[in-house]
Amino acid sequence: MRLLLLMSLFAPLTWAAPPLQPLLDATPPGGVLRLAPGSYAGPAVITRSLTLDGQGRARIDGGGRGTVLAVRASGVTLRGVTVTGSGETHDGIDAGILIEGDDNVITDNTLEDVLFGIHVKGGNRNRVIGNRVTGKDKPLGLRGDAIRLWNSRHNIIERNIFERARDLTFTHSPDNRIKGNRFHDGRYGMHIIFSPRLVVESNRLEHTGTGIIVLYSPNLIVRGNHVAHAMAGGGGGIVFKESGDALVENNEIIHCAVGLQVDAPPQPVGVLVARGNRFAHNLIGAFFYGESGGHRFENNRFEHNLTQVGVSAVGTGSANVWRGNYWSDYRGFDRDGNGVGDTPHELWLFADRIWMETPATTFFRNSPALELLDFLERLAPFSTPSLLLRDAAPRMR
Repeated sequence: MRLLLLMSLFAPLTWAAPPLQPLLDATPPGGVLRLAPGSYAGPAVITRSLTLDGQGRARIDGGGRGTVLAVRASGVTLRGVTVTGSGETHDGIDAGILIEGDDNVITDNTLEDVLFGIHVKGGNRNRVIGNRVTGKDKPLGLRGDAIRLWNSRHNIIERNIFERARDLTFTHSPDNRIKGNRFHDGRYGMHIIFSPRLVVESNRLEHTGTGIIVLYSPNLIVRGNHVAHAMAGGGGGIVFKESGDALVENNEIIHCAVGLQVDAPPQPVGVLVARGNRFAHNLIGAFFYGESGGHRFENNRFEHNLTQVGVSAVGTGSANVWRGNYWSDYRGFDRDGNGVGDTPHELWLFADRIWMETPATTFFRNSPALELLDFLERLAPFSTPSLLLRDAAPRMR
């Protein structure tokens, strides 16, 4: 009996974190709730306009149940809070932070061990700025999205750091601005679906399966992004499918399976303008799938890609316009010193179209056998080669 009493005296004390919900309920509309340093238990719901300030030292733990903090109001400011411990249900979209209102500010928060990071559902004019989101330590296919917008407009997603997640997803969400974010260790850097008129600018995406993939979303501006090491599963740095009237400008695409891939469907969908981009050290600099195209490529740099430009079949992309691009494999001269090659840069399809028309031979691309076959056919063509592109004014520098 005495031994049991002594063991109870020296046993470690268990302490339960106080629930956050009563503190939120006690905060009047328009009020400020400054959390003292420490941990608070979630899940919790914000139902009125207020400011929740964790001052960088408060932690909200969902305990592995559902969404940790749901904002079901407009005009809420959430800052300086660490959010952790969401549930693990994909059907329920268990997230660190859910936003279902308008004009909210979510800034300078840290999200850890969450399935989905920040989920904006039917929310407009929200500002998600300067947060850090780290997903659960799960295999890639079992992770959730670091940020997910659905049916949401005029939001600003800026200067956030995302890591160890599946995708950054924007679905049925036009007119949003995604600027200055960083994301690594994911599947799709950005997955844009039925979301026209987005501005995707100055983001840095590395070590993802695909950099930026755009599906059925016209009138995009994709500018000043850095995409690198998108090599898994035939990943592309930037991929457009049936998403015309886009501007792709001043991006840097390095060491990807494909630098830029464009699907040119039979029906007209508007042209894509690509200018000032750098495509370097990719397996394929640019690839076109579908019909004749009609896109414009101006002042881009194609540097040391294994294949500068590829097509799905002869004639694909034949209507594209090329002018003023730099080609690392250009063999012409600039005798008048004006910075423009004296002769046009032309790419022809010789034996290299074997792997384009017969995907099973892709494994042998750039092998000594195909390189030798291509060299011999350039010396004495077995069949009439096809002109892939003609840049009338190639840049020398």
